[in-house]
Parts: sequence; structure tokens; C-alpha cells
Amino acid sequence: MQYGAAAEQAWYMPAAVVAPAETAAERVERLASESAVVVFSVSTCCMCHAVKRLFCGMGVHPAVHELDLDPRGRELERALACLLGAAAAPGAAAAAAPPPVVPVVFIGGRLVGAMDRVMAAHINGSLVPLLKEAGALWL
Repeated sequence: MQYGAAAEQAWYMPAAVVAPAETAAERVERLASESAVVVFSVSTCCMCHAVKRLFCGMGVHPAVHELDLDPRGRELERALACLLGAAAAPGAAAAAAPPPVVPVVFIGGRLVGAMDRVMAAHINGSLVPLLKEAGALWL
């Protein structure tokens, strides 16, 4: 009667170990390192759509994190703004909206930047080697 013994012992469940909640910056770092190409995006942003189409047209399928669909999207967007150096200047009016920071692209876990940096890398020919090095492209 092993089933009976297992059922009798099933009532004892040790308390789950609760890990401390990760900060937005830690979450960005973790998500950026989980795939060869990661795009932080907003689903209604035309520039985000353009960068995703660029990668798909090259045969690269990035992991896309839509910030407007994430409950912690605003926190992630602030963390990305800090990474890009686009955080509001000290003394700036609190009511002033920060400039949009998306899309933000990571390749091989390293920050490439926003749309301007990705397009510049594509035009000058350095994007394909980055993608190959990250294992996202096999040309």
C-alpha cells in the first residue's frame, strides 16, 4: 500500500522559498540575456514595428517584450531609459513626458541601442557580424 503511505505524507509541504522581487533593471538584464536578439517594444509603435520587420526580413526572430502589455512595463521603460541615458535631467519639470525609448535592442546580451543605432549598424554593415556572433544568424 504505497499509495496510502504517499497520501498520508502528502499533507506536509515545506514552505516555498520566496525569492526577493527583482528590480526593473535586473529584469531587463535577465530578459536581455535569455535570447540571442531581444527587442523591448510597444505594440502600437511604428518604429518598433520597423525594427521587428528588419530582423524578420533578415531571417532573425527576436524575443519581443511588449512593454504596453506587461504589468511592469512602465518600470521596465524607465530602466531602459536609464540604460540609454535618456532619463529626465535633474530639475526638469515633473509634468514633462520623457522621450520614448522604444525600441531598445539587445544582441548577444549586449545593449545595441534604439532604432537609430540599429539602423546605423545595418547601413554600415556591422549588424550582420553582431547577429552571427550572437548565434542569431547563420549566413
